[in-house]
Amino acid sequence: MSNSENTTEDFSYDTARDAARLPARVAIYADRASVRAEIAEDLSGAGFRAIEAGALSDLLDGPISLLGDVVLVDCPYLDPSSLAALVRLDMRISQAGAQLIVSTSLEALDCVFSALDHSNPQILVGPSRAERLVAVGSTLSQISNARVREMTEEDRLSLLYLSRQVDAIAHELDRLSGPHGQVQKPSDRKLSDFKQDFRGPEANPLLNSNAQTKEPQATLPDPGTVRALIARRQARIKFFEGELFADPAWDMLLDLTAAEGENQRVSVTSLCIAAMVPATTALRWIKQLVDSDVFMRMADPSDKRRAFIALTDQSREAMARYFAEIEVPFRQAA
Repeated sequence: MSNSENTTEDFSYDTARDAARLPARVAIYADRASVRAEIAEDLSGAGFRAIEAGALSDLLDGPISLLGDVVLVDCPYLDPSSLAALVRLDMRISQAGAQLIVSTSLEALDCVFSALDHSNPQILVGPSRAERLVAVGSTLSQISNARVREMTEEDRLSLLYLSRQVDAIAHELDRLSGPHGQVQKPSDRKLSDFKQDFRGPEANPLLNSNAQTKEPQATLPDPGTVRALIARRQARIKFFEGELFADPAWDMLLDLTAAEGENQRVSVTSLCIAAMVPATTALRWIKQLVDSDVFMRMADPSDKRRAFIALTDQSREAMARYFAEIEVPFRQAA
């Protein structure tokens, strides 16, 4: 078989289908027509049925009729009209049972995060074409898994094949896009990779240890102590590759612990920076940690466009006891 025949066979893809054996539909909303066309082209190449639904302003005029299995929104900046459109879409998505993916920028992240508090969206920060494609494939996989009892063995094999197709196309897009479109390695980790580490307080002995004891509540350490520990962790980047020590969950726990001792509220953007990983990766961790009751989401009572992240009572107690246990050796090392 010739090389050309091999290439044709490798990149000949079937239509992506959901668990009901229907072509998977992705509705695209973006103010920039060029972005809508680019996303539609990438999704169609991966076997998804793309629906170019229109601009964000279309979400404000009349009923939202073009909803697919997945709704993909490109929103790199926010004005009052765009914010209102996102809020309306968030409510509609939660009622319809669809899945929402929003692509935004770090500058607009806080506003986007606060506007989307019902639909449990996946938020991408400055994604490449490949990252958008992988997000759609991952989201469709989650939809299909939710319907697993309705799936035959043939359906499950088709879903596995679809996942491999999307991954192959994403890598090809990265190769064609060059350095500008290249996905950073930390972002390649999937949410499923994190679930084994954070399964909620009932499965976490650190967070659940106080439920079986009646010891007095511990107090959080002096924030200066925590900041010193954070500074030491960050100093390693001067001498080693940052990915070698990537531990976003712990870095965010430390930042929230210090901020609470300083009576400071922590925005989503600030916490993403503290995680020292790409923002999209940090957002995956934040979502998982909120779902696991390690973090909690708090609305800003004075500004509905903002939301903050804080420690839950269980996490606060766990961090206090952790620092109480290491306080003596930490002082000796100082």
